[in-house]
Amino acid sequence: MKARDKRIVFLCLATTLVLLAGCDRHQKSEQYFLIATNIDLPYWQTASDGLERAAQQYGVTAEMDGPSTFDPQGEVQAFRSAVAKKPAGILVSVADANLMTPEIDSAVAAGIPVITIDSDAPMSHRLYFIGTNNLQAGRMGGERVARQLNGKGNVVFFSMPGQPNLDERLKGYEDAFSKYPGINIVEIFDMKGNSGTAMDKAQEYLARTGKNKVDGFICLEASAGKDVAEAFRRSNATGRVLVAMDVDQATLDLVKQGVIDSTISQKPYTMALYGLKALDDVHHYPVKAMTINYRLDPFSPFPTFVDTGVSLVDRTNVDNVLAHMKSK
Repeated sequence: MKARDKRIVFLCLATTLVLLAGCDRHQKSEQYFLIATNIDLPYWQTASDGLERAAQQYGVTAEMDGPSTFDPQGEVQAFRSAVAKKPAGILVSVADANLMTPEIDSAVAAGIPVITIDSDAPMSHRLYFIGTNNLQAGRMGGERVARQLNGKGNVVFFSMPGQPNLDERLKGYEDAFSKYPGINIVEIFDMKGNSGTAMDKAQEYLARTGKNKVDGFICLEASAGKDVAEAFRRSNATGRVLVAMDVDQATLDLVKQGVIDSTISQKPYTMALYGLKALDDVHHYPVKAMTINYRLDPFSPFPTFVDTGVSLVDRTNVDNVLAHMKSK
């Protein structure tokens, strides 16, 4: 065989081996987890769709797990259960950074890559965070509220203090309101993971009059919007501003009806889809050490933060968002 022919045969063989290796890269035995709380909410069901889409594309196994209520301890147990199965990687939305940080560090030390999505534990050894710039989300909402109230009025928040992403959103609102001395934050109501309490509290706020009247109602967590809106309906509230969070069907319908002024849209589908693909890359092309501080490394193989984007949805663009949802 001539030398030229040998080279051609060698190249063909090498190409075939590469293609075969590519086919073998992904296996159903590769298991990935997404751990969160309140996983029955539409927000997390959307994230689950993104997770499953990525798993189908790659031919791997993926599962979402966690408590169906806001239960940080329950999330820790779900995370530990996932770690015990020695998966290829774990995505986690952190309900309580103090509780979850040592769990993440333990998993990473055991060689399991962990990436946070939606809500971060920045002091842990997680590789990086994928999700919303929550400060930006809060500032966007704050500017909307200030504009709708003409720069003055009493406002209240519905939140769960201590959850990192919600605290960051609150800080964003406070940043925006700092430019409007006429806006007064009256109270930050702790829902404790129960949106029903948000509706009851909203009815109490709506009953206040005179100098104590509440003009702006701000929901930092997804499930509160529709329940606070129900309080608006029952009280026939007018002249108040309600800004919600996220784009589940019920919230969007209420925006379209004008009960909710606007809502801040995130991309949980994108977070989970991109997150699984990122973990897969780490699994197949591992780094030498996962426990070093990559935030300080100018040659880090990872970003610190992947921003999946945020937008404001009101009556001018809600039909476009609904059309996208129906097309899925």
